[in-house]
Amino acid sequence: MKGAVGAGLSVAPWMLTRALLLLWVFKVLLLPGPDVTSDVAVIYQGWSEVLKTGTYPLNDVTWQYPPAAALAVLSPALLPFLGYAPAFFVLALVCDAAVYGLLLHAGRRPGKTSRGAWVWVVGVPLLGPTAYARYDLMVTAVAVAAVFAIARRPGLAGTLAAFGALLKVWPLLLLAGVRPGTATRRSWTGAVAAGVALLLLCTAAMPGALAFLSFQRDRGTEIESLGALALHAARYTGWEGRVQLNYGSVEFLGPYVPLVSAAALVLTALGFCWLVVWRLRARDFTAATPADAALTAVLLFVTTSRVISPQYLIWLVGLAAVALAFRSSRMALPGCLVLAATGVTFLEFPVWFEHVVVGDPRGVAVLAVRNALLVAATLLACHRLWTGTVPRATGDGRRATARPTRDKEPLAS
Repeated sequence: MKGAVGAGLSVAPWMLTRALLLLWVFKVLLLPGPDVTSDVAVIYQGWSEVLKTGTYPLNDVTWQYPPAAALAVLSPALLPFLGYAPAFFVLALVCDAAVYGLLLHAGRRPGKTSRGAWVWVVGVPLLGPTAYARYDLMVTAVAVAAVFAIARRPGLAGTLAAFGALLKVWPLLLLAGVRPGTATRRSWTGAVAAGVALLLLCTAAMPGALAFLSFQRDRGTEIESLGALALHAARYTGWEGRVQLNYGSVEFLGPYVPLVSAAALVLTALGFCWLVVWRLRARDFTAATPADAALTAVLLFVTTSRVISPQYLIWLVGLAAVALAFRSSRMALPGCLVLAATGVTFLEFPVWFEHVVVGDPRGVAVLAVRNALLVAATLLACHRLWTGTVPRATGDGRRATARPTRDKEPLAS
């Protein structure tokens, strides 16, 4: 009886916060700023009509997603008794519940804690209605399952990561911290096999499966990205650029924008180089290392991106929740910074988005705070991952372990 009561209480905060999200997306409660549900009701629904004809949206430059994204766009057909947008929101709720269930289950296992479930309970509503009005929550559900599968079933983890990558690319980074040896071989073998099979299936099923590559390549610098802060500042000095809806997002266009975009790509490349060096030098792996590394890798990807769309924060919330589900995780402070960045993102979009677009002091300030929090979380996560896994040299030339042995826990816990 006591366990049942505890389980009921643990679900109550999730139910209350998700009721608020549903009130937002169904427009019972209104927020200032743009209507965040239009992407579902207009863009996604339009894509679904094209996909039903047997082809990807070849003539729509806003289709910038890998081929398996078609499954997410078509998923409301699973609920034919609802309209497209309501069905999408209900399916987002189902995926949200699935993630919460995984985190609750994990929290009851040895070596794990309920912190992760609380991060998810708090983090998703901090993003506001955007959390349910994009398909990123569905991708995050796949990613969470993949990270939890690494310890016991690395082959399945690789398969899930590949499926996630064909939904939205970034889940391939989830395998960065798999323990070297058999686990790595199984996870990457599963990822390659599943990825190739799914890609061939998508290519054979409909024309245009790879059209997203050219559309994605031509994107510029979104006004919410880290590099965009330099262009926001340049507007105060007479810079002749402009803000315009371009390739499906609000971007800067004009002089020096290509330079800022190139700098972002260089930063991303440097981040991946750091990941490779870390991977080659890391020795002290614990049960939490794959989750810690996954959060760190995706933080690097998001923070240095030319595009930091608000929905990207749901990826980080999900991975922070998985990491903090492990008692030995070193990501507590980066996870808190992610939650803070998510809350500020809600102010940046949709609440004060018009201020961000015009680049007034309020808009630039909220954007600077959000991006500063992401930079701090990224640097701190990199530092903690490195110091927790890479042996350090001692004065006598020998290698010291990165952490005390007592902090380790079984990898299959």
